[in-house]
Amino acid sequence: MERQQAEAAGPLDAFRQFFALQRDVLVLSLAMFAFSLGFQMTSRYLPEYIVALGASGFVVGLFGTVGNIISAVYPYPGGAVSDRLGSRYALTVFGLLSTVGFGVWLVAPAIGTVELASVAIQPWIWIFVGLFLAQAWKSFGLGATFAVVKQATDPSRLAAGFASTETFRRTAFLIGPVLAAVLIGFHPEFTVSFQYVLATAVVFGAVGTIVQHFRYDASSDTIGDSFEGLEQVRRDFRDMPEELRPLLVGDTLVRFANGMVYVFFVLVVTRFLSVGLETTIAAGGFSYALDLSPEAFFGYLLGVEMLIALLVMAPAAKAAEHVGLKPVVALGFAVYATFPIVLINTPESTLALILVFAFSGLRFAGLPSHKALIVGPAEQDTGGRVTGTYYLLRNTVVIPSAAVGGYLWDSVSPEIAFTVASVVGLVGTGYFLLFGREFDAYR
Repeated sequence: MERQQAEAAGPLDAFRQFFALQRDVLVLSLAMFAFSLGFQMTSRYLPEYIVALGASGFVVGLFGTVGNIISAVYPYPGGAVSDRLGSRYALTVFGLLSTVGFGVWLVAPAIGTVELASVAIQPWIWIFVGLFLAQAWKSFGLGATFAVVKQATDPSRLAAGFASTETFRRTAFLIGPVLAAVLIGFHPEFTVSFQYVLATAVVFGAVGTIVQHFRYDASSDTIGDSFEGLEQVRRDFRDMPEELRPLLVGDTLVRFANGMVYVFFVLVVTRFLSVGLETTIAAGGFSYALDLSPEAFFGYLLGVEMLIALLVMAPAAKAAEHVGLKPVVALGFAVYATFPIVLINTPESTLALILVFAFSGLRFAGLPSHKALIVGPAEQDTGGRVTGTYYLLRNTVVIPSAAVGGYLWDSVSPEIAFTVASVVGLVGTGYFLLFGREFDAYR
């Protein structure tokens, strides 16, 4: 593959490099953009949706744990399917499943409570059902997306390659929650207004599936060996590149910490702090009264978080070419670890919440370098499988994190849940700083 020459020193440079990437990476990133819009419009609000449909805080934690199970189980077979069949058809199937999942979430309130063998099936159960489908592109397709970028990028430019695609994709993370906040403002009842959001997500999922199927050039796909069952899983565990082991341990602790409280971020804003935004905007002799509910304000907070992420990812990837991947990854881990304790102790202030979510955006600075550190040591034609193995190990350990956080949230206190999460995350960050190894191409 040709070495990418464009320098990525800022978000605009990252966009220029993105459009200079090979067609398969470009088309894949467009699909990423569509699915990210759909998923980011919906996923961060699902805990509030579940509570609105009658679930408890502990059920929210169980929902997060089910999501962790899916994240653990899906990437490995997804990577194996991608390596064996090629990315195009694998991602098309994953895209269709995700789009159907958005649709299940959309119709959940209409299904209502169903009596089955004298057992009442509550409406929030269908949110769990939809999750198994909606996560397909995001989790099944994980290995395929890593492998495509690896195939198209010079090893010494992996962080920059991921920064270009991630910057483009994360733009959807900025637009999606803000668009959701606008749609939520159309109706005073959250369950109704959120259905507008879900309907829009179905459209984005369908568009993303069509684009990637008909515009993706599969001629450059490389195909790995066929899947050989559980023995292959064990062999892939044994053959995981040595450089990944310290990263895996530190990353697992950090993600366990984040998993304990991630699903509760929206509830902190909407129910624990219950902070919205009420102000008057004046310009050109006109004034406009802005009154945002906590639910709508949460969408704008996520927009602030992603705006900071877009500003820092490309410069951080460029910095990694000079200082190495490890320091940049460690910075992202540190922000992940400290954010929970900062958020739960934030005063009931609009400005304070804006600043806290801006701080949270800094965690994405290490994301491109983190991905490069995972897939960089993999041999050709095994990028999807190495990625799947890594995430299978990490996400398996993280499975109970949300249930642990939900138990602490309901049975002890939200403050304790978020404090324990930060302690666990800081331990993981410290471990990676002590034992993490650098990828040779960045030495």
